[in-house]
Amino acid sequence: MKNILIFGAGRSSVFLLTYLAERASKYNWHIKVVDAEESGLAKSLKLAFSILNVRDEFARDQEVREADLVISMLPARFHKLVMQSCLKYSKSLFTASYESKEIQQVEEDVKSKGLLFLNECGLDPGLDHMSAMRVINQIKKEGHQLQAFESFTGGLVAPESDDNPWHYKFSWNPRNVVLAGQGGPAKFIQKGKVKYIPYNRLFRRTELIEIDDYGWFEGYANRDSMSYIDKYGLQEVPTVFRGTLRRPGFCKAWNVFVQLGATSDDHYIDNVEDMTYREFINSFLYYHPATVDLKLYHSMQIPMDSEIIPKLEWLGIFDNRKIGLKRATPAQVMEKLLSEKWQLMPEDKDMIVMWHKFEYLDRDTKEKVEKNSSLVVIGESGEKTAMAKTVGLPLAVAAKLFLTDKLNHRGIYIPTHPDIYEPILDELESFGIKFTEKEKRAFVQSYTEA
Repeated sequence: MKNILIFGAGRSSVFLLTYLAERASKYNWHIKVVDAEESGLAKSLKLAFSILNVRDEFARDQEVREADLVISMLPARFHKLVMQSCLKYSKSLFTASYESKEIQQVEEDVKSKGLLFLNECGLDPGLDHMSAMRVINQIKKEGHQLQAFESFTGGLVAPESDDNPWHYKFSWNPRNVVLAGQGGPAKFIQKGKVKYIPYNRLFRRTELIEIDDYGWFEGYANRDSMSYIDKYGLQEVPTVFRGTLRRPGFCKAWNVFVQLGATSDDHYIDNVEDMTYREFINSFLYYHPATVDLKLYHSMQIPMDSEIIPKLEWLGIFDNRKIGLKRATPAQVMEKLLSEKWQLMPEDKDMIVMWHKFEYLDRDTKEKVEKNSSLVVIGESGEKTAMAKTVGLPLAVAAKLFLTDKLNHRGIYIPTHPDIYEPILDELESFGIKFTEKEKRAFVQSYTEA
């Protein structure tokens, strides 16, 4: 029997736990879940469960020492603690989170102990790596010259549950959405030139993308596209760009809050306990006896017939309703409001959209070719979301491969190697996670001076 220890039983864990539980008897696995609070999901799947504070080193060590594989579905800031116990007792560790500096620093220890630390094996990061590398490696194998790579991912609301003017609902951490783009300028390479987009311009520089059967989306730049040049072996590729998808019109409206300062998380608001949302917005505006909404539209140069206005009014930012927080940053006020308005209801369905663009020069015909690879996954309900499915299943399949001795890498990895991503992508197709590819040849695209 092999023991699987899983830290975390939150919203993103439902498909991971279900997949492993359904195969436990076949592969003779014993699965134990630990979390800070009770898990109805673990109970319904009849999995062993314990309440555990991950900061409790003794309790954490006691659980890890019995495991053959440890999977962490906790928030990324807790992976360091889990990692410490895994190194102490020589246990392999899998996560769906970005490979942190703390994890990179222990690579020699991981290798010397013969362990595998596999990170970034969820959706984004995860499926983005695997699907992109499959096409990139195929283009290279056929001898073509890759000239550009772009990649976008978005967690959105499914068309059948789209009932608000923002065309958006939360299917993951609301705080991450509010703070998106902060912490440094977006950085990418275009036609061989390094480009930057500062936060205050991020949501005004967008790209329109059409996906068959699902219409138009807009993409804004992720903070750092440059790190993927080495990860994907794109050192000779002139254009590398990664971004996030929303429905058209979202970014222009969201930019109002960015310009206003309402997404700032670096200071607390005085007297927020007594504030209404209308007073919160007014606190960022100049003094004038005009109404708050008119002051906002004037200061942001928003025409009265703009499609932005229904979005702002629908959110309730002009309501004389108490915020209900005792201490908060502007970002925390926005998070509270949006968590109410953009909540994914139990009957709602979310939608994951991923889209890659590859431009290459054909080795034989010398034609320019644009190849697109896209993925759309619709959730089943507000609990069984597309987000949870595309985060949890890649990690679950990777765990099965490892426990059945089909992943023989040792050290610290992300799933950019064919023997990792090929079997995962192949199996995911049986769950409806399948990419659609199409090509357009001899396209003509002009560029202004870079």
